[in-house]
Parts: sequence; structure tokens; C-alpha cells
Amino acid sequence: MSTAVRLDPADAPAPPAPGLSDTGKPDAATFFAFTLMAFGMFMAILDIQIVAASLGQIQAGLSASADEIAWVQTSYLIAEVVMIPLSGFLSRAIGIRLLFVLSCAGFTLASLACALVTSIEGMIAARAVQGFVGGAMIPTVYAASFLMFGRARQARVTVAISFIVTLAPTIGPALGGWLTGVLSWHWLFLINIIPGVFITAGVALLVRFDDHPDPSLLRRVDLLGLVALSLLCGGFVFILEDGTRRQWFDDEAVRAVAAIAFASALILWWRIRNAPEPIISLRPFTNLNFAAGALMGAVFGIGLYGLVYLYPLYLGRVANLSSQQIGTTVFVTGLFMGLGAPLAGFLSTRIDIRLLASMGFLLLATSTFITTNITNDWRFEQLFWPQALRGLGIMCCIVSVSVMAFATLPQVMIKDSTGLFTLFRNLGGAVGIAIINTMLAVRTNFHQARLAESANPARPEIAERIEMMTNMGIARGFPDPEAFALRALANTIHREALVMAIADAFLVLSIVFLCFALIPPFLKKPGTFSDPAPDTH
Repeated sequence: MSTAVRLDPADAPAPPAPGLSDTGKPDAATFFAFTLMAFGMFMAILDIQIVAASLGQIQAGLSASADEIAWVQTSYLIAEVVMIPLSGFLSRAIGIRLLFVLSCAGFTLASLACALVTSIEGMIAARAVQGFVGGAMIPTVYAASFLMFGRARQARVTVAISFIVTLAPTIGPALGGWLTGVLSWHWLFLINIIPGVFITAGVALLVRFDDHPDPSLLRRVDLLGLVALSLLCGGFVFILEDGTRRQWFDDEAVRAVAAIAFASALILWWRIRNAPEPIISLRPFTNLNFAAGALMGAVFGIGLYGLVYLYPLYLGRVANLSSQQIGTTVFVTGLFMGLGAPLAGFLSTRIDIRLLASMGFLLLATSTFITTNITNDWRFEQLFWPQALRGLGIMCCIVSVSVMAFATLPQVMIKDSTGLFTLFRNLGGAVGIAIINTMLAVRTNFHQARLAESANPARPEIAERIEMMTNMGIARGFPDPEAFALRALANTIHREALVMAIADAFLVLSIVFLCFALIPPFLKKPGTFSDPAPDTH
């Protein structure tokens, strides 16, 4: 297991990296270039969720069916998940700077294509390209931060990156709903054009560091491993995204994709062990802290993406709020993430980072446990503190987990590890959403059956409600007021069953977060980023 060590006093200090002064302080051009890269990563993550609140408008504009429109988001996720682990190989082959420039340029062109398409097939294809090329921007920013700022300033840089990673999916639905309401759905993609061009040019001109790319790797690329990786990652995300809607393995397509993904996993494992240049490297997982950090990152992904999905679902389907009202409500999380970022950065340099990780998961557990008492009349005021605690917990988790995952790794493993870490976080979010959807479907049916048993018309209170709704139907001139009353009662039962299922989901998440709060103290305390790690092979 690799651990961070201090340099022997007799060792001569290494010369500063390009872009760093003799004191290791980055110059203005380096800082500005990294800011551009971080904003590019923000765009790539934002576009995962920016269409979430506007799928109805896109569906109408492209004359798509309900099944087809779901692929506007799913195609992006699948393509992005395929690229993220591949980015480690590509960064070793062509270098971090060139990979980011090509990724940002491709993302910008694909965004333009998304805005100009006139068919759902064209939109799905353009979104897949957008997700694939944009996926490389996320892990390359992590890797670039080590080369551009050195390990001594990594804690503060990690806070900044973590804030971007968590803020983008939080504000995505709100921003998308606002753009669609004020302008049109085309602007969900058009807003990427000018920033994309500016970032591509700026990074190409300003980013400079010793990257040591090896273009000969491209001639030795493991094509079979690449195909297996693509089929495995893409198939896994497809199953998670469409499993609930297709009744999981009762559906022939899901069974076929699962079989292909399983076979691809076996082939990929064989190629990793035997190929001269494997398409991905699993060496970072030999470091216990990185392996545990990746697993905690996956659980954190559930808290990030799963709750971004669950809160708007409640506010839309139960509270019947508009997209803008939902955005205003969930923005509390983003606000407290912003307030918590400097606090998490300060604590990461003052206390044991393992304690900070446990604090973060405990805050997430507290946030979801409070919400287990949710009822159909919860709105902004009742959801304020759960979301505030979630925002603080997210920042404590992402900063501490990132430090624990990377601080003890040798520099030579950084390029591969950043893609794997990002992959685990995104897959954790996909797994979380799939679990939440399945739980809502199962538990809603369970609670609905129990409530229906209690809704016996022979009970005085039920008879009184039916009579009241019948009189309302008569007053409104409905042709069959009694049927109206029964439908209203059935809708009330379904709403209450859904609220109870949502409360069940929050309870399960509370238990998961609480369990993972117990893991960090058992890990080896990582060295600080000011302790140079050995660059060994």
C-alpha cells in the first residue's frame, strides 16, 4: 500500500513546474488557465441535469414519444460514463492539455448540433457525442490540478473543484427550467457556444506543464478492451436508467444488455491482466485509501445525484410546484454548499481528514432522517434545514473523500485514478437513482394497498368525504359526480402512498450514510498534500 512520505532533508528540491514560481506559487496565467478548465468541467457536469426540467418542451418541439425523450438524458450519461475511464489512457497518450482542448472543442460543436437538430433521433445522437467528448473534461481537471499547483496547494484546489462538481448538478434543473421558460429549450445548448470557444482557445494558449505524453500508446491501443469497456459501462448505465421503466429483467432488452455487459466485463478483466497496454489501469485500487475513497465517492454520488432527483420529484408530483418554484426551493442546497466550501477547506487543513469525512456523512444522514417525517404539505420552510444540512454535508464529504483518495497515491497513478474516481461517483449516482425509483414503485404499491383497505366507505369519515366530493361534483356540473368523488379519493390515496414511499427512501438513505460515516476512522491517516508522495512505478 502506498503512503505519503516526507522527503529526506538531504534530498535536493525538485525545480518548480512550468507556471510555478520558485516559491511554488502559480503565476496569473496558470491560475487563469485553470479557472477556464474548471469552468469547462462545470459545463460538462451541468449538461447532465440541465435538460431534466425541460424534457416536456423538448418532447413537444421534436414530436417525440415518452420513451424516446428519456434518451435525451440517458444517451448523454451512457456516453459520458464510457469516456471517463478511457480518459486516463488518452491523457497518457496525448497529454492532459491536448485532451482537454479536443474535449472542449468537441463538446461545443456537439452543443451547437443539439440546438439545431429537428428530430429526436438527431438529438439523441448529438447528446451522445456531447456526453462522450465532454466526459474527458471532468477527470482531466483533477489531474491538471496536481501538475499546475503542486501538492502543497492541493487542499484548497480540491475545495474549488469539489464545489464545482457538486454545484453544477444542483443548479442544473433550475437553470434549465428558467432558460426554457424565458427563451426556449434550444438555449439549454446555445449557452455553451461562446464559453466553449473561449475556454478551448484559452486552455490551448495558456496551459503549460510537464505532462510527458506518449503518442506511441495510440498505436498499441487495445481495441478489444476498448470495445469491452464501452459495452460494459454503457450497458450498466442503460440497465440502471431504464430498468424500472422496463420492469427490470422481465424485459427482453434488459436481459440482453445484461448478458452483453457481463460478457464484456469478463473480456475486459482478461485484457486488463494480459494486454501489453490495458485500456484502463486498476493499479490505484491496490492503495487501500483510494479503494475506500472510490467506494465512499460512489455513496456520496447517491447523496448528490439521488437527492437532486428525489427532492424535485416530490415538489413536482406531490406539491405540484412549477419548475421555477422547484428551482427556488432546491437552491437552498447550493447556497449552503457555497457557504460550506470555505469551511470545509479550512477544516481539511486543521483536523484529521477522516473525521471530516465522518462528519460529512453524518450531516447527510441527519438531513435525510429529518425528512422521514415528510407529509404532503411540506414546502420551502419545512425543507429548508434538511437541504441546508445536505449542502454542508456534501462539501465536507467531497473534499475529505477526494483528499483521502488521492493524497497517498504516487504521482504516476494520478491520471488513471482521477477517471476511476469520477466514474465511481457517477455510477453511484446512477445506482442511487435506480434504487430510489425501484423503491418508490414497490413501496407506493405497498402503501396504496394498505391505505385502500382502510378507505372503506362504511367508515363514517370516508363516507363523509365521499359525500363532500360528490356534492362538489354536483355543484360543478359534472355528469357523474359519484365517479368524480371516487376518483378524487383514489388520487388522494395514491398521493399519500407516494409520500410514504418517499419517506421510506429517505430512511434507507439515512441508514446508508450512517453506515459509511463509520468507515473513515478505520482507514490509514493520509499524509497532507504538502508531504510529497513518491513517484514510483
